[in-house]
Amino acid sequence: MIAENVKNLLKELAAGNSYGEKVTLVAATKTRTPEEINAAISAGISDIGENKVQEFREKYDLVVGANRHFIGHLQTNKIKYLVGKTYLIHSVDRDELAAELARRCANAGISQDILIQINIGCEESKGGYPLEEGYAVYKKIAAMEGLTVRGFMAMLPLSDDTALLGALCDKMRALFEKARDGDEKIAHLSMGMSGDWRLCMERGSNMIRLGTAIFGARDYSK
Repeated sequence: MIAENVKNLLKELAAGNSYGEKVTLVAATKTRTPEEINAAISAGISDIGENKVQEFREKYDLVVGANRHFIGHLQTNKIKYLVGKTYLIHSVDRDELAAELARRCANAGISQDILIQINIGCEESKGGYPLEEGYAVYKKIAAMEGLTVRGFMAMLPLSDDTALLGALCDKMRALFEKARDGDEKIAHLSMGMSGDWRLCMERGSNMIRLGTAIFGARDYSK
């Protein structure tokens, strides 16, 4: 099932997004076993993303052949476990995290690629910067030694209002393009999960994070 799902998704993604850009598929591997993840990689997945640092650490040596992303909420005291091991951190959602991440990376002599998380739906249950602060935050974090801002990440609110969701996507795309116009390092707009990824791609996302669409429903009883 995993191999077939990956094959079908990659085929659908091959045409790119509505801007003609390649779309990167990040397999969201929360609760998935190393065997499941390796099956997805064997089927063509090149990028995998973990939500929890503990799972990232437990699976790190058991999974091979893919870029490692961190896509969940990150506590400052757990940054040390990701430094030097993460291709891209999607969830830089507050000044405290950015500053500590920059400090640790600078001390280690590396530059960490990151995305700035925007709370596009203004939801209290989600982290991230307000959209109206997004560009100023990007300029501030881009100046920090040890960090390289590569774009933005957002999660759409749960809603059946496609007009609303589309408008939110358009605002994220506008922020992405404003930053990219003056910075060739800006490359990723990470937006879209198993329930809304097609809409996000249609409105300019070029990186999507899919779990259920690849692996099937999660079993949280394990």
